[in-house]
Amino acid sequence: MSLVSNLKARRQAAGLTQAELAERVEVSRKTVNTVENGVFVPSTVLALKLARALGCRVEDLFRLEAGE
Repeated sequence: MSLVSNLKARRQAAGLTQAELAERVEVSRKTVNTVENGVFVPSTVLALKLARALGCRVEDLFRLEAGE
């Protein structure tokens, strides 16, 4: 299984830059970038902070996709 992120689309829909979102959740812009690009899987705490900052549920940001 792999993690699919909708973070970038949600962030852009909210009109936020990576830097602005990073500031709201108290992480670096690079962390937001790596989560958006699937390089880094966020902790539960970070996923909850991201969802709160974007006014949505964690399930709206991330989902599991069945692998082969």
